[in-house]
Amino acid sequence: MKQVGIPILQALQAWRAVYPAAPKALNLPVPELLARYHPDHQAGAMEALRVGVSAGERCPAALAELLQADSLLEDVDIAGAPALDADVLIVGGGGAGCVAALTAARAGARVLLATKLRIGDSNTVMAEGGIQAAVGAEDSLQRHFEDTLRTGHFAADKALVAALVSEGPAAIRWLIQEGMSFDLTKDSAHMGGTLLRKTPGGATAARLLSYKDFTGLELMRTLREAVLLQAGIKVLDRHPALELLADDRGRCAGAVLHDLARGRPILARASATLLATGGAGRLHLGGFPTSNHYGAMADGLVMAYRLGAKLREMDSFQYHPTGIAWPQHMEGALVSEAARSAGAYLVNGLGERFVDELQPRDVVASAVLRELAQGRGVERDGKLGIFLDTPALEHSHPGILKDSLVTLSHLAQRCGIDPAREPLLIRPTLHYQNGGVAIDEAGHTSVPGLLCAREMTGGLHGRNRMMGNALLELVVFGRRAGAAAAAQARTGLPRNIGLFHLANWRRGLIAHSLSLEKKAPLLFPSYGNFDATNCLRGTTQ
Repeated sequence: MKQVGIPILQALQAWRAVYPAAPKALNLPVPELLARYHPDHQAGAMEALRVGVSAGERCPAALAELLQADSLLEDVDIAGAPALDADVLIVGGGGAGCVAALTAARAGARVLLATKLRIGDSNTVMAEGGIQAAVGAEDSLQRHFEDTLRTGHFAADKALVAALVSEGPAAIRWLIQEGMSFDLTKDSAHMGGTLLRKTPGGATAARLLSYKDFTGLELMRTLREAVLLQAGIKVLDRHPALELLADDRGRCAGAVLHDLARGRPILARASATLLATGGAGRLHLGGFPTSNHYGAMADGLVMAYRLGAKLREMDSFQYHPTGIAWPQHMEGALVSEAARSAGAYLVNGLGERFVDELQPRDVVASAVLRELAQGRGVERDGKLGIFLDTPALEHSHPGILKDSLVTLSHLAQRCGIDPAREPLLIRPTLHYQNGGVAIDEAGHTSVPGLLCAREMTGGLHGRNRMMGNALLELVVFGRRAGAAAAAQARTGLPRNIGLFHLANWRRGLIAHSLSLEKKAPLLFPSYGNFDATNCLRGTTQ
């Protein structure tokens, strides 16, 4: 599909002459719009898995290659590796991992928290828009439930959605008690403060709570401080997981970590293992830029699947409508939905609004891609996008860019523009993994001893995630999984721990004529000049 665009100066003239106006009605029904323009539905975008417990499940080819790869540990001798024992091993130092660690430790468990980068380096800090919870007098848990199901095209697990929304108000109270700040209404200072609520895309009520436009950063600040001060949690920064450990009956019993500083494997043995390693954005599926952090490489999915965890909706990914399209060095960086919630419009190269900006994200992203494909995009230095009209937003709400949309203003500065005078050029960016490991309401997977939480799981969001539910998910299911892991730890450490599952896995690869040369997880993107296989081979020398 060839994309053409209108030059920047011509587009700016059209935008200033014609705009503002009511958005044009979509000329396609939503199902047809998604089928034609959403990246998940493009020809050749997906292929079926051939091996493993979810054989036949469709997913992007790049992800299928990793899910059907061999272990990195083929040539690594772990027999003499140092070992650490814990009641609960948590892999992933983002929001969900930290919430789970706090919950498990406060339940009396000895917790080992291993991170690939540093605690807090995750997609959580990049969540800008806010967190949903039905706390308004005109809102209800039922409305939040129905909005979430509808936005996910009714593919979500209703039990998971019910757990999410029913614990939403309690999750907000918990965050406030932990020390997190939220925006308050201007007229409530004399009453001690009333939470400011906005309407997110796809919602029927104002239930989005935020802290300026860096809500995730404020949430992660709170959680990081709490974890570092909590007794019973040992944090191992720069210790990515390479493979899960199991006993001879298939029960998960921890993981093999890699100490990046010392270049050696470490056996982390645990009664309960919880993966919260995030999604797959840095695979750049479909050639899209991504808003994801540097470590989002599907590590947890790869390890969990090799051990036998079932997957679901692995052919569903979210492309956020407003990623930076120009300049090139900022491509893919996220412009928060907070801007559109505040009233910023999307405008094509003809100066037209072409979609209701507060439709669900998959609809808005597909509408943007339609404009580009049909020649109504804007071209600048070979990059195509459409306008996010920040000047009109500033004109109608003086001071909003400085006072409320702080991250957007910093982003625009890095792009070399004044957002109060010139609109941002944006296009969709790979943002979220809707599917993943199948879990129950406590985070249990189909593998005994293994729990999962947050973006690497499937079932909660169906086929499209509603804005603001991600931060709520990490609190609700981080707490649930942490409590379940602590309870499970009371059964004691499994015996006969090893890598027994790898022999069966390799036999499966050979039976389906799949190469043993491909190794996973990759840990980091290839453009970072990090080769996991060579790094590990260095540990055997």
